[in-house]
Amino acid sequence: MNAPSDVLVIGAGVIGAAAAYFAAQQGLNVTVLDKGLPASGTSSACEGNILVSDKELGPELELMRFSLGVWHGDLGEHKRLWEFESKGGIIVASRESSLASLNRVMAVQAGFGVTVEELDREALRDAEPNISPEALGGAIYPEDCQVQPMLVAAHLVRLAAEAGARFIADTPVTGFLRSGDRVTGVRTPRGDFSAGAVVNCTGTWAGELAALAGVSVPVLPRRGFVMVTEPLPPMVHHKVYAAEYIDNVGSSDAGLQASPVVEGTPSGTILIGSTRERVGFDRTVSTNALRLLARNATALFPFLEHVKAIRHYHGFRPYCPDHLPVIGHDERAPGLWHAAGHEGAGIGLSAGTGKLLAQALAGLSPELDLSPFAPVRFGEPADHTPTHPTLEHREEATA
Repeated sequence: MNAPSDVLVIGAGVIGAAAAYFAAQQGLNVTVLDKGLPASGTSSACEGNILVSDKELGPELELMRFSLGVWHGDLGEHKRLWEFESKGGIIVASRESSLASLNRVMAVQAGFGVTVEELDREALRDAEPNISPEALGGAIYPEDCQVQPMLVAAHLVRLAAEAGARFIADTPVTGFLRSGDRVTGVRTPRGDFSAGAVVNCTGTWAGELAALAGVSVPVLPRRGFVMVTEPLPPMVHHKVYAAEYIDNVGSSDAGLQASPVVEGTPSGTILIGSTRERVGFDRTVSTNALRLLARNATALFPFLEHVKAIRHYHGFRPYCPDHLPVIGHDERAPGLWHAAGHEGAGIGLSAGTGKLLAQALAGLSPELDLSPFAPVRFGEPADHTPTHPTLEHREEATA
């Protein structure tokens, strides 16, 4: 048996790394396990979006705004480590109907405190001189940001270790330890690890891990591709995407969906997304998806037609059917916590998710209500489970 911990985080992607970092900041004894290395899953296969602009009104937007404050506040001193860019986002409309819809959305968002400004055709071209001449107008969201997600995960794991956490790589979880109904740790090929709280931060595989504990968390994989161009002088100055992107984010359609998302990086390359499709864990390269990415991107920025794509990559977004992440204690399996199912918003929401979860794990009242994200929404808890367990149970769990 390995030394017991207060908190055992399973998964060292951006969500798990943030949870470990903030739990260590709370003074908790933290161990992080990953079946590979930090960011070896979904966090290494995305664009690093921190977006307010595409969030639906309600709990997701509230979590995003809280998370944005954490990025700028608690994590602000570390921005340079993960190439944090406050570049702003622009939504582009190329049809009168899309422009009218975008204006309605902007009015509603502004009423809920989102900072957004309308761009007419001239202002849009001032902001993005290389935009398609067919673009009629748009909206700029100055709060939208960008990070390099692999750097976020790697540095947060390192910072958590500096605060006393342990990270153990190449350690897949094969089962759970129990004391009665209570989860008290996990089994691995490296031996058993006991803890007062086990946190499922395994992203697309969160449902599989939850099933080992006998609970249902319906997180499903949604495959997405990204293309990368050759390095260029600055040509795209914001994160720019078509209005259709928001509809695709909120859709549950299993088929291939593609809408242009284009942005530059500090290295000069341009990232081109995005596609979504539910094909299980099929890692086959889809030439159809890549073709759609190229076609949509050149429609938004015609100069890209003459630019070389040097590579592409793809991964699986952890998708929940109700489009809300799963965050908090699982009353159906006391001692088990979840932080997963953020889909394409996981990078942006990771900072807030990690801080709120750490507050709850430490027995504090989270600064934002986590009940809309509760795992129990996928099934009723047993009558005998505690309603507000904290690490006060750790002596019992690790005895």
